Amino acid sequence: MRWLFRFLGVCAWLGMMSAGVSAAAGTLAQFRTPLGDMTVELYDQDKPVTVKNFISCVQSGLYQNTFFHRCEPGFVIQGGGFLVANRTATGLANSYYQVPTFGKITNEFNVGRRLSNTFGTIAMAKVAGDPNSATSQWFFNLADNSAALDPQNGGFTVFGRVVEGTNVLNNFNQLAPGGGLVDMRYWYGNSLAVFYSLPVNYSGYTPPFYPDLMYVDISLLEVQVRRQSSGAREISWNSVSNRLNQVEFTTVLPPAWQSLSNVTGTGERLTVIDSSPESTNRFYRVRVDY
Repeated sequence: MRWLFRFLGVCAWLGMMSAGVSAAAGTLAQFRTPLGDMTVELYDQDKPVTVKNFISCVQSGLYQNTFFHRCEPGFVIQGGGFLVANRTATGLANSYYQVPTFGKITNEFNVGRRLSNTFGTIAMAKVAGDPNSATSQWFFNLADNSAALDPQNGGFTVFGRVVEGTNVLNNFNQLAPGGGLVDMRYWYGNSLAVFYSLPVNYSGYTPPFYPDLMYVDISLLEVQVRRQSSGAREISWNSVSNRLNQVEFTTVLPPAWQSLSNVTGTGERLTVIDSSPESTNRFYRVRVDY
């Protein structure tokens, strides 16, 4: 099961709990793509620097108008590196910008649990020959790449995994040249060599227009609590679609969770009201079972 929770006056946390585990872990993020949506659990406790860097990129808006720029079926689908000024712009999509970064981060492949690059995991991309060169680019493993990537360049740091939507990764595995993949070098030469295997929303061998790119929108399933003038508490969060989102609270620690509301998620931000007159502080969480 997955949960998200917040304490009034304290920053929000998101996490996962299994039998016998009481500590919070596993921020949840949603990746919305033209081929479907994925819910990803991030490994906050095992790879803290990597996850913090990724979350900072999301929260600061650095990933707005980003797109998947590399797809190698049976290997990886990569993003987080490039963006466009306007995804609905007219004309051919031949003008790109690099995603701003917060600088290089320390490679955490050997920090915490040793997590391999297996199918459905997300890891940081790096510059060849420099283990500590990851910045904003990440990739999903479309196959079990542990033999190739775990021993390479200090290991590619796995910092999360898809917990819902692995079928989306299989959709990317079905792309092929002329069938959703284009080589931008054919029209623009080596100036766009990085886009040698660019995923697009059409079949054929023509250059893409801006709406043809495979954009990816990333959001964190954050819980926010706001006290109303009446004293009631407004709890809002980015819901998980087509799943029962269970809002719970506790007034004591260690927590003794009590149900507040059960709502079927829509994928949009939802709100419930805790109208209890109690003046004591409360922890809140939104639990989603997978």
